[in-house]
Amino acid sequence: AGGGGKGMRLVSVPDEIDSAYAMAAAEAEAAFGDGGLYLEKAIVPARHVEIQVLGDSRGGILTVGERECSIQRRHQKLIEESPSCALTPETREEMEATTERAARAIGYTNAGTFEFLVGPDGSFHFIELNARLQVEHPVSELVTGIDLVHEQLRVASGEPLSHTGRAPRRGHSIEVRVNAEDPARDFMPMPGRLERFRPPLGPGVRVDTFVEDGAVVPPHYDSLLAKLIAWAPDRELALARCLRALNEFEVTGLPTTIGLAAEVIRSEGFARGEYSTSYLEERSPAEASDSLLLGSEAAQ
Repeated sequence: AGGGGKGMRLVSVPDEIDSAYAMAAAEAEAAFGDGGLYLEKAIVPARHVEIQVLGDSRGGILTVGERECSIQRRHQKLIEESPSCALTPETREEMEATTERAARAIGYTNAGTFEFLVGPDGSFHFIELNARLQVEHPVSELVTGIDLVHEQLRVASGEPLSHTGRAPRRGHSIEVRVNAEDPARDFMPMPGRLERFRPPLGPGVRVDTFVEDGAVVPPHYDSLLAKLIAWAPDRELALARCLRALNEFEVTGLPTTIGLAAEVIRSEGFARGEYSTSYLEERSPAEASDSLLLGSEAAQ
């Protein structure tokens, strides 16, 4: 009874708890039919890092590395990458080992993701298990070469996983969610008809989408139009390839997040890998203004 960043409120001082509880409970009840809440420690600043896992009915467990998902708005992810700049090899192995133990303890059988917050001191804190494939699963597919959908079908049919333990990884991948939203208006969803849709092409570029010229974006569902995923042998090349693909992505008729994503990819903080879940909120007014303008111009 949760997800999508709904039903969450940050409480900084005791006096805020009553109003925050009432608002969060009402939002959760409206979205999920369940107003029940729980409390957890706020980790600030935090990195949102998740571990992809697969488990079969024969006890086999495969961890498929991590995904960094800290570029968010309203607790919803916009850009994901793997590997994470926040993890040392030791922390990465500790997180994967923790995920493996948890999956074995509950007899997990499926594809899924164990999500964590990573604090400035490198400590990590479990927040939830998503017992399904996630929007950002292609990030893991490109750095491991493992088709997670295929493996999920093997598990569902009672077959063993093709591999267990730790999945081998190579290179770096980054995913941008292209949403029909207006960054200039606090990411307001923008349903309507698309005029032109031309995704980028080229080596190391993957686009998952349902959209074509004239497609109608309804108001009843998520605003996601497409996922742009770029892979390269190292992070610097992956960022350059992703930026080139964003610049070639043509979408007209509705505002999108393409321009905002390009601005984030170009920013010094992101290039250095120094960012947290509050990255978009903490940009300077000048940075925000430039990014929002780009977001609007991308649809014109």
